[in-house]
Amino acid sequence: MSRRLFASLAIGFAVVAGLAPFLVPSADSAAPAAQQDKKQEEKKPQAKPQAAPVPTKDAAGRMSLPEGFRATLFAGEPDVVQPMAFTIDDRGRLWVVECHGYPKWSSDGTGHDRVLIFEDTDGDGQFDERKVFLDNGSNLTGIEVGFSGVWLCSTPNFLFVPDADGDDKPDGKPQVMLDGWSLECRHNVYNGLTWGPDGWLYGMNGIVATSQVGKPGTPKEKRTPLNCGVWRYHPTKHTFEAFAWGTTNPWGLDFDAYGQMFITNCVIKHLFHVVPGAHFERMYGQDLNPHTYGLIQSCADHIHWGGGKWTTSRGGHGKHDKPGGGHAHVGAMVYLGDNWPAKYRGKLYTCNLHGLRVNCDSLVQQGSGYVAKHGQDFLFANDEWFRGLELKYGPDGGVYITDWSDTGECHDYDHCDRTNGRIHKITFGDPEPVRVNVAKLTDAELVELHSHENEWFVRHARRVLQERASLGKLEAGTRGNLETIVRSKADVVQRLRALWTVYATGGLSAKLTTSLLNDAEPHIRSWAVRLALGDRNISATQLKQFELMAKKDKSPVVRLSLASGLQRLPLDQRWGIVEGLLSHADDAKDAYLPLMIWYGLEPLVPANKTRAIQLVVKSKIPLVREYIARRVASLSK
Repeated sequence: MSRRLFASLAIGFAVVAGLAPFLVPSADSAAPAAQQDKKQEEKKPQAKPQAAPVPTKDAAGRMSLPEGFRATLFAGEPDVVQPMAFTIDDRGRLWVVECHGYPKWSSDGTGHDRVLIFEDTDGDGQFDERKVFLDNGSNLTGIEVGFSGVWLCSTPNFLFVPDADGDDKPDGKPQVMLDGWSLECRHNVYNGLTWGPDGWLYGMNGIVATSQVGKPGTPKEKRTPLNCGVWRYHPTKHTFEAFAWGTTNPWGLDFDAYGQMFITNCVIKHLFHVVPGAHFERMYGQDLNPHTYGLIQSCADHIHWGGGKWTTSRGGHGKHDKPGGGHAHVGAMVYLGDNWPAKYRGKLYTCNLHGLRVNCDSLVQQGSGYVAKHGQDFLFANDEWFRGLELKYGPDGGVYITDWSDTGECHDYDHCDRTNGRIHKITFGDPEPVRVNVAKLTDAELVELHSHENEWFVRHARRVLQERASLGKLEAGTRGNLETIVRSKADVVQRLRALWTVYATGGLSAKLTTSLLNDAEPHIRSWAVRLALGDRNISATQLKQFELMAKKDKSPVVRLSLASGLQRLPLDQRWGIVEGLLSHADDAKDAYLPLMIWYGLEPLVPANKTRAIQLVVKSKIPLVREYIARRVASLSK
């Protein structure tokens, strides 16, 4: 049986059997190993399943954490059940989606999914006030707040619920911003709303069915097809884009200190460093572009389970324990808060469903991208019903983790327990309570927050400034103060923070862009390229500068942004950049560059076959030479 056929049968089994979100047999399973595992399991006495979750009041105390950390129950049933997603607002309050309808999605737009608001007024790690913002939601799987309202994933729609007066009550009916997400996605529905450093709202989508996304009333031929991958939406320009393609069922998204995106994924390898325009490996099926030929692999150099049949990793015991407990991952957090000790900062944390724990990966820059190294597991729930879904740090640097609390792969598809749900908070020591309302600060105070150690403050300050800019309410000098930070000799991370906010509040001037493209810091040059291409339109001067950088820039990080940016340029503007990028023999073995160059070059082949063939002679990257020849051959069929 071929790998692809096995993977296809595996996903079919998962859908028919209705396994919980995220989970199907691994395509990496080998029959001999699976048979051996089965024999071993048959010999072992079968432990009696835990009949109920650990009592709510005891769950936090059961958790095993590194020395100095403690867990508290922030909220639990009956105050919250089915916590599918959450976000944190400018006051540090949690907005939680209760997805009561899953797994039987509503097809008529009716439902009883809720959006709850929780607030801890005294900073003791437990909520004191609870409000119901919405109680008639349908198929809710993602949430963000901002721009005077609430954004919701509500298959088949993408909704905005206005709350301009901030009274925690909807001002009117939800507005359908986009539609076309497929209900046939089952447990692979779209999810993961997260504000990006560039002012866009990002989300993810699964593999089971292809959605056709567009504004209401858009004809099919003008819609954007999506299955597995990442997408984004601009909150004021109301522009939608497919951002990257591939993986299986991504269910976790975050950014590191340099603005690089990472997503967690189920079934195949668990972590991907997402580059705009990338095409990643898939569990099964054809990439939406049949001429990609090669797909980018996971950035992880390890797996979190011991191999063999995937079902043997349930519980994370035996050979599966040391590697990480299981192959099913949900939620992503690059910790950039200010409560946990420094050695935990910058690492990626994800919930492992089979392992009943939280895994940790170290992100190490290598070539143009990253390699994720296996770190020591951070948290053990010691509860067979623990099903962690999301984790985020807040204004005091403490981390909130949602627990769906059920059995099976996340939970049994046909016997879902709708009575459970917990939110825990993980802190180091006893952090001082933080009372804040970022939205009430002055522009000058928001600019000052760009140097805060806790990235939570920076991200919220940026979004508030972006909102004010969209309303024409920025104070005079605010953007100038931000540009002063960008041009300064400050730490590169602080400069990047200010750069993203300058862009989000009105874009980059040609003068600033030219300066940054010649900056000494590779990450600054790299982001200058990405942001200059934000509206897919550059000047002739910038194009010449890009062509020169493609040939001369010594940083693979910068060259990756140039390769990625090819797809945002008209075809006739790509040739010079492509030629420059193909002159770097050292990039031939890079994990990203050969394929990213190809993805931008591929449509040039049918557009000008003769000129493309000439690139075969010039290219110092063998894979690209091979793919050009293959694409040329396809044109004659």
